[in-house]
Amino acid sequence: MTSSLPTPIDDIIENFALLDEWDDRYRYVIELGRKLAPLPEGQRTDANKVPGCVSQVWLATTIEHRDGRPLVSFAGDSDAHIVRGLVAILIAALSGRPATEIVSEDPLALFDRLGLGEHLTPQRSNGFRSMVTRMRADATAALAEAV
Repeated sequence: MTSSLPTPIDDIIENFALLDEWDDRYRYVIELGRKLAPLPEGQRTDANKVPGCVSQVWLATTIEHRDGRPLVSFAGDSDAHIVRGLVAILIAALSGRPATEIVSEDPLALFDRLGLGEHLTPQRSNGFRSMVTRMRADATAALAEAV
């Protein structure tokens, strides 16, 4: 069940729709990464590092219980500008949502909808998939702990 509340990802989708050229979209993804809050140095740990990414990527997960259900929030960073933008897109799409929604969401469809799959290298696409896998795993773990 997907939330009907508008999310930050809605703004990103709308902005992507306004950009016709891939170069403009590429710059926009990098700009999203620049706006991403920096991940504190203490969270750049091996435990938060996402395996399967060519660039270094860290995702820190926070779980909060509200109304008997876990809400999962993410913070992240990367040492590559474009990947940092991809992290920002995933955080906009998934962070702060109930774990059940995160597990059922399909960020890979969003990735394709935004045209990222056809313009990024296979390594970047695989890294995006690795980030999605990590976020879903953390949401699944939050659900398991809530039982």
